[in-house]
Amino acid sequence: MTIRDIAELAGVSIATVSRAVNGRGDVSDETRTLVQRIAREHGYTASRDARGLSTGRTGLIGVTLPVIHPTYFSAITASIAEALDVHDMRIVLCPTLHQHDREISLIQRLMHGTTDGAILVLPEESASELRALERQGYRYVVVDPGERPAGDIPAVIAAHAAGAEQAVGHLLQLGHRRIAAITGPPGRMATGERLRGYRAALACAGVAPDPRLVAESNFKVQGGFDAATRLLRLPDRPSAIFAFNDDMAIGALRAVHACGLRVPGDVSVVGFDDANEAQFVTPGLTTVRQPLAEMGRTAVDLLLQLLEDETDVTLHVELATSLVVRESTTRCNVASTST
Repeated sequence: MTIRDIAELAGVSIATVSRAVNGRGDVSDETRTLVQRIAREHGYTASRDARGLSTGRTGLIGVTLPVIHPTYFSAITASIAEALDVHDMRIVLCPTLHQHDREISLIQRLMHGTTDGAILVLPEESASELRALERQGYRYVVVDPGERPAGDIPAVIAAHAAGAEQAVGHLLQLGHRRIAAITGPPGRMATGERLRGYRAALACAGVAPDPRLVAESNFKVQGGFDAATRLLRLPDRPSAIFAFNDDMAIGALRAVHACGLRVPGDVSVVGFDDANEAQFVTPGLTTVRQPLAEMGRTAVDLLLQLLEDETDVTLHVELATSLVVRESTTRCNVASTST
């Protein structure tokens, strides 16, 4: 019997069964009694050790990611841990520090009997290296791949291009036409897709792109500050800046103030991610919300399907983004952009 079987027999969710059999307090006495009775009658045990003896599994899932601290990664990691807990599974966290060889070494350790599978967040591996994992029988799911995943690589991504179109469309509706973009590193899928959305929105509005308004950066606050400073020193400076993540947008806010200008009176600023910091900076940051928690939960669901060798599995899942409007954007003041 599996936890799913017990849930169906009791007429409750898998999460409720997990809480009931593990003695959690957020279940009614009546439901707990029902679930525990059905579990006893069918010989179900929540013990990972006992389950491991019968299935050959450890109940552990590896998660590799560059770093833990930024909100982007921590939000995904927290949702993965919570989703695994529902299935009475646990996370093995492996920060890679953006180092390819370190990541390969960590995955090799996870593969050899330590974990049942892995979720790889922004992995450094190439498509051929990822395929090699599968050929060795190791199941994994990629979250936010650095390059567009091949059709046979399971992946969960956000709708980067559509999100960028939402951001730039919002600025266009406010009357902005000189809209700058602070991009991420070249070669990253997120950078390319958001740049594609930025250009598509301008094209739909009949706005000719200006290469001088596109500044390459590194997804960091200081990088956003430096790029925005260069843009604001142009003879015909932008009236709005779309930064490809919230950290760079926060750097852009600082640059606007450092140049003696106001946000949003002189320059509107939009970010991407909707990290926690977006709502606490002054002014509050208008940004594109990525469904970070949903990305983590979806990755767990997809990995469990792969571990169960389910057929007809959707390997590529793209999740929608949404625009969150705060105080960092307003109607374009054409006079304020003149020098």
